[in-house]
Amino acid sequence: MPLIYADLVWLLNFCFDAMLLWLAAIMLKRRVRVWRLMLAALVGSLLALLVLTPFAYIMSHVVTKLIISFFIVWICFGFYRFRFFIENVLAFYFATFVMGGGMIAFHFLLQSEMGSTLHSISISWLFVVVMFPALWMLSKAQMGTIREKKLRFEHIIDVRVTCFGQTVLLKGLVDSGNQLRDPLTNAPVMIVEWQPFAHMLPASVLQMIHERTYTDDIPNEWVSRMRFIPYRAVGVEQQLLVAIKPDDVQWLDDKQWTPVNKALIGFSRATLSADGEYNCIVHPHIVMSQAS
Repeated sequence: MPLIYADLVWLLNFCFDAMLLWLAAIMLKRRVRVWRLMLAALVGSLLALLVLTPFAYIMSHVVTKLIISFFIVWICFGFYRFRFFIENVLAFYFATFVMGGGMIAFHFLLQSEMGSTLHSISISWLFVVVMFPALWMLSKAQMGTIREKKLRFEHIIDVRVTCFGQTVLLKGLVDSGNQLRDPLTNAPVMIVEWQPFAHMLPASVLQMIHERTYTDDIPNEWVSRMRFIPYRAVGVEQQLLVAIKPDDVQWLDDKQWTPVNKALIGFSRATLSADGEYNCIVHPHIVMSQAS
């Protein structure tokens, strides 16, 4: 009968949980208190010791594992809103799969053809001492590379918007900070300066853009196109953004115009770029969904 050291099993799980939670925090750029992270790792490692008890069959159930993972993520990051919590859980699972997949790959890479049970155990402890921290550091460095590429993704593209047979050409900044969507249709909203559209917008629509107040004298052909999107800017209370549903939106991708499935055009009263480099802010989903 093999000899199992419960203290080493606990220490192994504690280190794993702590490093995985830390990696998840790095991925999402979350500020997490050390005591919360350590407490979550402690709870997770203590619950893992139940596999050494008669309750092992309960711990092996997938529902139990999900509950435990939700619990330790809640301890570490807290629960501010449902989306925030789900993002933390998914990041924790992603970190787990990355580290687990890497360790399995290194296991088969280093495993000898003449390996025995003793050799496999030695390889496993080598993972604990060397491979796991090495993979963790590699993953942490890769997160920095991904964030750098994300910054490079924010660039200016050509956009053209067609409405009632009239086309407006724009310079758009793809900004990951723009997460504005229509709460009813979930369509992404592209924020544009109103001036390029002044020649096609009715006077009543222009009045709503400038005064942010609804008026009843909107032409009938514009009623079905009008949308009011709630938004909140830094230092400004929640307001309504006047938007329209255009006939067509396209962006220039490597000398080829790519159509957008659905998008709304929200009008800004202020100038978006002080130096005139761009006059609209493109929702990242518009570009990413088509590129994927």
